[in-house]
Amino acid sequence: MTNQSNSFFKKLSEGKQEDIILLYQEVFPKIEQFVLHNNGRTGDADDIFQKALLQLIVRYRKEAFEINATFESYFFMVCKNLWRRELNTSKLTTNNLDIIKNVSEDTNTAFSIVEQERYELFTEKLASLSDNCKHILKLFFAKTAYTVIMEKFGYTSENVVRQRIFKCKKRLTTLIKKDSRYTNLKDL
Repeated sequence: MTNQSNSFFKKLSEGKQEDIILLYQEVFPKIEQFVLHNNGRTGDADDIFQKALLQLIVRYRKEAFEINATFESYFFMVCKNLWRRELNTSKLTTNNLDIIKNVSEDTNTAFSIVEQERYELFTEKLASLSDNCKHILKLFFAKTAYTVIMEKFGYTSENVVRQRIFKCKKRLTTLIKKDSRYTNLKDL
């Protein structure tokens, strides 16, 4: 974690009003734009911003953690993940009116924190793979056709692409499972 991010986390966890206002002025417009472009309203963006801020402060107070990005980009990613979760939850609620769950705000925040930690573990381990595996898996996760991957890497057949993806996914899974955080996160 950079010293700048570390000091910013500390200031936020201490409730330094001027730092929260600065964060709001600099980052909120980007979060609002993302939410508005993804079926949301300004009020939704406000809610997501506040939830992300609360989530990070609670998590940092519980145990300081490292980030491998600027605080602004990390915070934006947390907000994006929260908004996507919100959209998925509302989709479930609208599609299954008989099965509406009332989850408390604390429970929802806890789930968001665990989800964020899982995502961080995944991206950290993905980044540690070879450049070839990283690139292939990113294309695979983006649902790129095997023929496109085959042409891009000069493989001889789609079978070779499938085998390479399988080996890269296996390597990624192994790295994730070897990490001590995996045991804590897998059953939550």
